[in-house]
Amino acid sequence: MLVLFLLVHLGGVAMAVMAPIQFEAYAAHLHKATWLPLGEVSLLLVALTHTGLTLSKVWLNRQAGNSATLRSRRGDPLAAWAARSQAICGVLLLSFLVMHLAQLRWPRPPAGEELATLQAVLSHPTMLILYGAGAMAAGLHLFHGGEAAQRSLGLLTPANAWTIRRLGRSLAVLIGGGFAVVTLLLGAPAMLDVRP
Repeated sequence: MLVLFLLVHLGGVAMAVMAPIQFEAYAAHLHKATWLPLGEVSLLLVALTHTGLTLSKVWLNRQAGNSATLRSRRGDPLAAWAARSQAICGVLLLSFLVMHLAQLRWPRPPAGEELATLQAVLSHPTMLILYGAGAMAAGLHLFHGGEAAQRSLGLLTPANAWTIRRLGRSLAVLIGGGFAVVTLLLGAPAMLDVRP
């Protein structure tokens, strides 16, 4: 559900770059939707469940005395880095989400001013860097998470491992890279237009 939300959200914000007028109409329509509060609460519950289950797993592993430092033998440094950075990326994503919601959700920009508000946020170099870091953290989190989820569900086998890895990593690059590109395309021009 979280990955599906990220794809839909990426599609929505990509419209801000490719079709600004349609983006404003889409945002206004979305914000008037009667199902939106239920959707937001559902996403919050899924995110809290994901975080809670992760913390529970870490706690149980520590309680069981598992303090091993694992080393990947696959010869895939990016995958090993993505695996080692899961905790940091998770904290980064959670922190980014709180900041992002405080800037663009509470309060929500008035209809017709969504793009201007987003560009104003991204016109600050610090925010541009933080949004870029959020995109990178999401990409790394998904890079490892796609394969790890299949392994946890018992679906990863030697026969399908290559396909699952490629699909999961492609999705991670699409989402992380997509948000990074949209951030750069919206923020860099706005940042250059800022007058002292």
